[in-house]
Amino acid sequence: MLFVGAVSSALVAGIFYAFSSFVMPALGRIPDEQGSNAMNAINVAVYTPSFMILFMGTALLSAVVAVRSLFSIESLGSQLVLAASLLYLIGCFGVTIAFNVPLNRQLAAGSGDALWRKFLRRWTVWNTVRTIGAGLASALFILALVLGYGPATAIA
Repeated sequence: MLFVGAVSSALVAGIFYAFSSFVMPALGRIPDEQGSNAMNAINVAVYTPSFMILFMGTALLSAVVAVRSLFSIESLGSQLVLAASLLYLIGCFGVTIAFNVPLNRQLAAGSGDALWRKFLRRWTVWNTVRTIGAGLASALFILALVLGYGPATAIA
């Protein structure tokens, strides 16, 4: 489970990293209406089984291993797993629900260059936060595995 958590959170971090590093800057370089329209199209297209299973499945897996880690919380491995899980659940999944999705809805409902420019800045900041959350989660899952906290232990 930890290996899957490490890989899946790294994949999510990579997807979000691409947006912060070059997708959003590219959309910011084209005319505002085109950038806004492209982002609205992306926000509709993202609801695919392949992405949603990865994104939400990683949240579910994180919740499961977080609960299981509480049964042996005195060990460093359990603490790493709990920290990794919370980073993904709060820093990635939670940020998405609390910030990125509402911003997406505002963009879809509104119009105008000022709305797009404000959206572009705020969405990218929160996207970078969730990129870091998922990336750190992956790193901590990997560290727990390297330290031997894996299939032969309580969190198998």
